Amino acid sequence: MNNSLWTVLGFTVRNKLRSKAFIILTVILAVLLVVVGNLPYLIDKLGGGDKATKVGYAEGQQPAIVQGLKDYYAHLPEPAVELIAVKGSEQQLKDALEKGDISGYLAFDEPSEIPAGYFPKATYSSKSAFSGGTSSSLTAALQKIKTDKIIKDAGMTEEQKRQLSTPVSLATQKVSFSNEKGKTEEEQGMAIGLTYVMIILLFMSVMISGQLIATEITAEKSSRVMEIIVTSVSPLKQMWGKILGTFIVAMLQLVILVGALVINLLSPQNKDSLDKLGIDLSSIDPTLVVYAIGFYLAGFFLYATLFAAVGSIVSRTEDLGQAVLPITMLTLVGFYVAMFGLTHPDHILIQVCQYVPFFAPFLMFLRIGLSEPAWWEIVLSVGILFVSILAIGWLSAKIYRVGVLMYGKRPSVKEIVKAMRAYKV
Repeated sequence: MNNSLWTVLGFTVRNKLRSKAFIILTVILAVLLVVVGNLPYLIDKLGGGDKATKVGYAEGQQPAIVQGLKDYYAHLPEPAVELIAVKGSEQQLKDALEKGDISGYLAFDEPSEIPAGYFPKATYSSKSAFSGGTSSSLTAALQKIKTDKIIKDAGMTEEQKRQLSTPVSLATQKVSFSNEKGKTEEEQGMAIGLTYVMIILLFMSVMISGQLIATEITAEKSSRVMEIIVTSVSPLKQMWGKILGTFIVAMLQLVILVGALVINLLSPQNKDSLDKLGIDLSSIDPTLVVYAIGFYLAGFFLYATLFAAVGSIVSRTEDLGQAVLPITMLTLVGFYVAMFGLTHPDHILIQVCQYVPFFAPFLMFLRIGLSEPAWWEIVLSVGILFVSILAIGWLSAKIYRVGVLMYGKRPSVKEIVKAMRAYKV
């Protein structure tokens, strides 16, 4: 049957697209990504982004420092802290915190003897154990007040004070040895973001799609449907029909989800929020997108053939989880090494593992996005990966051919090799 491959492919696509689980999962994920895409706008509308934290202080305590804090936040375009005076001692501050009048309060130590150049120790108390944003803002404000006090006591002029407080300008740029112009900070940021997203998408696609392929093959085998299928369709065409069909469905789902996220991120209401975060999607390097697609496809087919081969030798779906565990561990190792490589793209571990075909889709793309690998490194890694896909695809096809008709307990490696010698793919 010349069209048997396309028959299996079409059946696989139709079967998965009609699945209620697939439709419900896609809708739920799309809705979540729509919310994520509009998150900056929702935060602004709900008033969570620019709302200042109300910080109380005991009225009359350290008036000079309190006034300095007020002046500091008054000059900020969007102050993160609003100081609230509370009459009484620390107990009244606790009462105001309990009632919700303030989100936290400042207290200063007041020793009986004040040494020269002394600056009081401040304590910020709040209900939450995590108050990093507010405490960091208060620390910066108090540091500024302390610095101004030291400068004033030293008798420096206003010009010297201005020069001292002017921040040093330091721009970062990724050096490119293949182009005259390196990457700017914005381009580096987008490259890091795209690399992170690519690693996550590849990991999720490999795990979800691979499990779907293996589960479907095992289910057909356990229900004895496989015995009927093999009489009209060759095992090789069965395997690639299921892999290609699952790939089309996975790509369709990916396009829907990524499209939902990108369309909402580019919507007019998010423009100001993205500008504040320094996100410019137009600064993404098109070459990096091409590499992302190429390594995504390579990683998908490499692992899909492995999952198909393993699924063919399992007779019961209950045993499938244990059978695919080695492949799952390979995927997890590649994912976690890539997470480490996000901050250490030129580490020796990354440079060695980029030539391992099971890790190359994660790590070679990571190095291209975040570092500057030599051209021969890319060619060598891609070459090894391409040869490995062909070799593993050929081996998986042989395993699939003998595995689909082997029932009972999961066969050993010796039994599979013995059966493979009797067939030619």
